[in-house]
Amino acid sequence: MLELLEGEGYRAKTYKVAEDAYRQLLDDRPSLIIVDIHMGTPESGWQLIELLRLNPVAHPTPIIVCSADAHALGEKAAHLRERDCVVLQKPFDLDDLLGKVATVSAPLPA
Repeated sequence: MLELLEGEGYRAKTYKVAEDAYRQLLDDRPSLIIVDIHMGTPESGWQLIELLRLNPVAHPTPIIVCSADAHALGEKAAHLRERDCVVLQKPFDLDDLLGKVATVSAPLPA
């Protein structure tokens, strides 16, 4: 996903640990955040989303939530809508990913 986004003109970073991601995202202030709900533990992605939405600096940043856990996505669909998260279920078509990214962010000039 990182290579795809960079190839489309986006600057992208990846984080494997939710706690590290939260601190770094507050410093970097990205224009879009893509979160896999299972970042190390089953709850860490959900916790990251909550922390981002509670923080006044990070709150307006668009979030795309992706996961192969269709049950969890369905179970928390209303919760994600309330937090203005866009959902992308794995496996997904790369064009679908780029379409969702384009709706909430624009590529930076090279």
